Amino acid sequence: SDVKDTSLRVPSSYNGTVIDVRVFTRDGIDKDLRAKDIERQEVERIRKNIEAEFRIIETATYERLAEVLTGKAVIAGPMLKKGDKLTKAYLSDIGSDDWFKLRMEKEALNDQLVLADKRLKERRIELDEKFEESKVKLQSGDDLAPGVLKIVKVYLAIKRRIQPGDKMAGRHGNKGVISVIKPVEDMPFDVNGEPIDIVLNPLGVPKRMNVGQILESHLGWAAEGLGLKIGAMLDTQREVIEIRQFLEKVYNQSGRIEDLDSLSDAEVLSLAGNLRGGVPMATGVFDGAD
Repeated sequence: SDVKDTSLRVPSSYNGTVIDVRVFTRDGIDKDLRAKDIERQEVERIRKNIEAEFRIIETATYERLAEVLTGKAVIAGPMLKKGDKLTKAYLSDIGSDDWFKLRMEKEALNDQLVLADKRLKERRIELDEKFEESKVKLQSGDDLAPGVLKIVKVYLAIKRRIQPGDKMAGRHGNKGVISVIKPVEDMPFDVNGEPIDIVLNPLGVPKRMNVGQILESHLGWAAEGLGLKIGAMLDTQREVIEIRQFLEKVYNQSGRIEDLDSLSDAEVLSLAGNLRGGVPMATGVFDGAD
């Protein structure tokens, strides 16, 4: 036979997780069951993305219309009489199609309803056409090199132990290269004897940190410290009333007041157990000084 398998093989010593499988078949060749299954899953994924995109547009449109229409008088509409005023409760109860059956006293509002309906329908048509184009592209054959009937690509995610020369990045896009890895006993430590996890070059990440990132670092350290104190109180079996008082001090010194008095002793202990790893914190978006 002129057909042969030229597949690459993963060495037996490799361990990893298969994160994706792609099958490419030459145009005119019947697809096998695996290729058809992958194609079906991909079509379904595209359909879900298209529907999610339309729902976002639809929701934003109705929210904007609700702000404009609430409290305004109507001429006619489902279950309404002339002169009735629209309420948020009424708008949330009627179907989406019924919104565009409303006739308002102000002609400008009617124009907005007509325009919103038109744009939603146009967007629906655009997204449907986009889906059909993607579907046709998926279901058509692939342009492969001469003599190649099928290509199967298996993507593996392999965990490797970090080593000098590797690049790391934080979730803010700060990146750096590992220069040296030391045993924990050789790492610097804080006043409590806790070894430092990582030492950053001051010319790298720290000098580029903005106010929000610095605040996040301090809050994270404070949150962990509070969690350690709560964990120590649980480990030494302190009285529930002491733990409750400490939690009251943590939560209700400033900011939003939390109702801890309504919690039973068992619920207080459960909350304290959840806070061992650190106290969750939230802060508003920092958008600079006015």
